[in-house]
Amino acid sequence: MAIGLNVPEPEETCTDPNCPFHGTLGVRGQTIEGRVASTDMDKTVVVEREYDVKVPKYDRYMKRRSRVSAHHPPCLELEVGDTVRIGETRPLSKTKSHVVIERVSEEGGDD
Repeated sequence: MAIGLNVPEPEETCTDPNCPFHGTLGVRGQTIEGRVASTDMDKTVVVEREYDVKVPKYDRYMKRRSRVSAHHPPCLELEVGDTVRIGETRPLSKTKSHVVIERVSEEGGDD
């Protein structure tokens, strides 16, 4: 099943209704690339991304981080440190409005 994005479908299958590949969950809106910071929750990962913000007073940049909770379909194998791409969906819970659609690189890989 195509999800409307140019990402490869995982080789494993799952029965999760909130999987964009094997369920009925639609992906729309923005896509974000970040690093998996936590996999402690059930079917949820925390994706962290770093970006630079210009501080005009000092004419320098400072690093900021944002953390986004995303649904983790069982057909994707993820570990802490993996770089992943997540897509925006309808709200799945109070804090989850994104789903993991692709693992870009494994732990320790800097792309």
